[in-house]
Amino acid sequence: MRAGDGAAEPVRSARPDTLAVEEPLMVRLVRGGGPVRSPSSAGPVAEPLTLTMRTPGHDFDLVAGWLVGEGAVAAASDVVGMKACQEEENTLDVALAHGVVPPRPRAHLTTSACGVCGSDTVVEVAGALRWPVAGDTVTVAADVVAALPDLLRERQRAFDRTGGLHAAGLFTADGEPLYVREDVGRHNAVDKVVGAALRDGRLPAGGTVLQVSGRASFELVQKAVRAGIPVLSAISAPSTLAVDLADECGLTLLGFVRGGSMNVYTRADRLR
Repeated sequence: MRAGDGAAEPVRSARPDTLAVEEPLMVRLVRGGGPVRSPSSAGPVAEPLTLTMRTPGHDFDLVAGWLVGEGAVAAASDVVGMKACQEEENTLDVALAHGVVPPRPRAHLTTSACGVCGSDTVVEVAGALRWPVAGDTVTVAADVVAALPDLLRERQRAFDRTGGLHAAGLFTADGEPLYVREDVGRHNAVDKVVGAALRDGRLPAGGTVLQVSGRASFELVQKAVRAGIPVLSAISAPSTLAVDLADECGLTLLGFVRGGSMNVYTRADRLR
């Protein structure tokens, strides 16, 4: 502001700003295995599977994690291959192993702002888990959980430049980071973390804590339990449906983890 004879007048200036990138990603399913070919070529043809908005980067992790969250894959071997399409920008083709049932194709856009849940009820999700987390005996010290938001924030390189990205991190029970990913969509950030774990052969991710930078929705709880993660910690609030699903599945759900305090909504026995 600049002082004048009367009221202060605003001073305007122009300068470049760094913004978070948001672009579409078309995911196509290659049926029949083999290399990806164009529709005019002989061999398998890629069919649209879903369209999502995301921050470019770690796209293979994103698609792999999305497939885990949809209940389609459980191991790296379930994915025969992934390839960025050279002819069409922001398009990724994925081929699944024989016998792996792909998710239903999405007729609508999956936005970066909110996830799309493939299950209709809490009971349906809880009854279809490959790796039930209720029996996971991991315990986590409260001071370790309290430190996770800061540990996550320290690794948000893109957030430092843009201030416009969510983050998710998978940590050991001792607070050691395994994977940290950023995206304009918090669901995408979680998918990228889960996909990285899948591709490294770390699923089920028993004995770990998933820390997210925003609130805990139903979809984030679903993604955690389908990856075999027993503890989900969020900086902000959970929804009622998220708490219901966490309770049904035996996941430890923590919210408002900030400033050294936290709310424990389910399975408090895992918190030391």
